[in-house]
Amino acid sequence: MCSGSSAKPETPNVKTDLLTTLHHDWLGNIRNDLLAGLVVALALIPEAIAFSIIAGVDPKVGLYASFSIAVITAIVGGRPGMISAATAATAVLMVTLVKDHGLQYLLAATVLAGLLQIAAGLLKLGNVMRFVSRSVITGFVNALAILIFMAQLPELTGVTYLTYVMVAGGLAIIYLFPFITTAIPSPLVTIIVLTGLTMYFGLDVRAVQDMGALPDTLPIFLLPDIPLNFETLKI
Repeated sequence: MCSGSSAKPETPNVKTDLLTTLHHDWLGNIRNDLLAGLVVALALIPEAIAFSIIAGVDPKVGLYASFSIAVITAIVGGRPGMISAATAATAVLMVTLVKDHGLQYLLAATVLAGLLQIAAGLLKLGNVMRFVSRSVITGFVNALAILIFMAQLPELTGVTYLTYVMVAGGLAIIYLFPFITTAIPSPLVTIIVLTGLTMYFGLDVRAVQDMGALPDTLPIFLLPDIPLNFETLKI
């Protein structure tokens, strides 16, 4: 007669699994994540200021909003291709709202848009995008590009010829540098090279500080002072 002992099933270690997941998500691709974060951080400042000007709000608003969205997305997670900063599509749409009703309604519209997106996600309405034709998406993107171009036309007037030289040089670096190496992102190289040349030679070109004052303190969160009624919802 032989006796044996039955092995007990292993219980999952929740703490170990959590640490493994966090290590994989946060440190699994640290080199590329740092490079991507550096490029985004450097490019986000002029982008946020530019889109703030398009939307007709103070540049500080765009910087605060972009910073907050980026931090929240990094903590709670996102998905590939998710825009977690300033975007031209919303900037163009907010022009009329801010101009006619003021900045207070912008936050209310943002909260309402977020609630609608949550509802759309719970109802799986993203599957409906399969029925949207490619021509509709192409038309939307092209129309958006035209509106952005028209909004930026005033920035192309009253500048020195060096501005156009810098633009051409930046485009050349962005499109040609990947043929040399892809280890370093070309937008990062463009920002470093053009900024270095501008500072070293003292070139007479517009800088980010010329587009608006940069904040040096953390923002204070305030609720919008608007009436909560059906008239506000219609706006």
